[in-house]
Amino acid sequence: LKTKQTSQIFKFLKIIISSLLITVLLLFTIAAIRTLSLDVNAGLQLAHWEKTNNKSLVIDHHQREELLANFKEAIRIPTVSFSNTESNTTALHEFDRFLRKAFPTVFSSSLVHHELVANYSHLFWVKGSQPELVPYMLLAHIDVVPASESDGWEAPPFSAKEIDGFIYGRGTIDDKNSVMGILQALEYLLLKGYAPRRGFYIGLGHDEEISGLNGAMNIVRILKQRGVQLLFVMDEGLTISDGIIPGLEGPAALIGLSEKGQAVIKLSVSVAPGHSSMPPRETSIGILATAVKRLEDNPMPRLFGYGPEGDTFEHLAHKFSLPLKFIMSNLWLFSPLLSRILERKPVSNAFVRTTTAVTFFNAGVKINVIPSLAEAYVNLRIHSAQSVQEVLDIIKDTVGDQRVKVELVDGFDPLPISGADDKAFGFQIIKKTVLDLFPTVTVAPGICIGNTDSRHFVDLTKNIYRFSPAWFKPGDPERFHGINERISTKNYEEMIVFYFNLIQNCDIRKLPEPHSSVHEL
Repeated sequence: LKTKQTSQIFKFLKIIISSLLITVLLLFTIAAIRTLSLDVNAGLQLAHWEKTNNKSLVIDHHQREELLANFKEAIRIPTVSFSNTESNTTALHEFDRFLRKAFPTVFSSSLVHHELVANYSHLFWVKGSQPELVPYMLLAHIDVVPASESDGWEAPPFSAKEIDGFIYGRGTIDDKNSVMGILQALEYLLLKGYAPRRGFYIGLGHDEEISGLNGAMNIVRILKQRGVQLLFVMDEGLTISDGIIPGLEGPAALIGLSEKGQAVIKLSVSVAPGHSSMPPRETSIGILATAVKRLEDNPMPRLFGYGPEGDTFEHLAHKFSLPLKFIMSNLWLFSPLLSRILERKPVSNAFVRTTTAVTFFNAGVKINVIPSLAEAYVNLRIHSAQSVQEVLDIIKDTVGDQRVKVELVDGFDPLPISGADDKAFGFQIIKKTVLDLFPTVTVAPGICIGNTDSRHFVDLTKNIYRFSPAWFKPGDPERFHGINERISTKNYEEMIVFYFNLIQNCDIRKLPEPHSSVHEL
């Protein structure tokens, strides 16, 4: 009897093991086929795009000298936003006068209507010949964050000094490259006799670095009053990364489909004050420090794959070598594994979850007095799959101490996710323009971990894209809001050509029909 039972157990185990092996083999086969066949960028060049008589731009020596001189002058004007209540308004007025001098055709053309908004921002309407075509909008911002030469700049931050083919200065990549690139492209188009079929707006905010509450929000208010709806909006955000993503073969242009939300949360502890010679077992600082440590020891949950970041890696998968290519081509199977890999580094951890950063800690008034009040401020960048309220609830649960008061100071939910499929006009036009100019670049959707003026435009369009054709190589991301911000003269010229082509590409009535179920656009 025992022999028979043992035999049955072995048979059962063999069936289980065989089933597991077959399942694993089947999953591996499916994953291998997907790895070999997945190329979401295949076929773009085969799509039958509507024929347009696009004008070409070949920049001669004289034009190159002029456009670089204009760009350098723009950098030299210190349009700094210092705080929510302080901006360099003198510089903003100077920048207005400069724009009118640098782009005389834009400001004099009968096709272009220009108006100042909130004293310092600019709104341009470029009239199209076919008013039935829904307009779009290009956004950029004039203001910059503070910079001081004493921080270690190789050249003064408002000198626009050229070193080894790079122009150094605050605003060269955030965001006067876009401001000047867009207007320079329009200037050249108008000089060539271009008249758009599809009308479009250009919005230049003056206070993006302090949330755009006057510039962008007043531009939105004006457009709402006029009943304007937009086909899409394109603003700054993601760039062309070359050598930034470990293991990726070749450069990648990431087009941001959304932005993370943001919240500022205040933690505070109030106790009776006392003398340092007779301290209690726990002080206000100690209680608050423990709460802060709990937040740092218990990060927000991993949410990789619940936002657009999953599509980013699938679009890039075919440009990785094995085994990463195998993993990224099959996120349906390996998402948990990849998220654990990504969370190891601060840059990639931002794609995986809502990030938590303690940015202020205030307590104490005198060396021998135990403070009655201790405060800390926490800045959170919220993943697309969460809301401000969900994050606030998790903070309260993690702190888990009734003595610590948790208050929401300010915040907004993550932005809606814009389309990136075959029918997403804005995404596909940007993608086509990138690939026409940079054929070796891989284009993928992405998510912006910072915030832009474009978030104020959600009532005017469902499609907001965050992309600038600036090239970022190793070390360049740190220049953003950091020291030695710079752009190569070649890249700035490429940006002008990009916007020159993008505006013309938007003149098609509709996107071409895809040839198959594979992403051809």
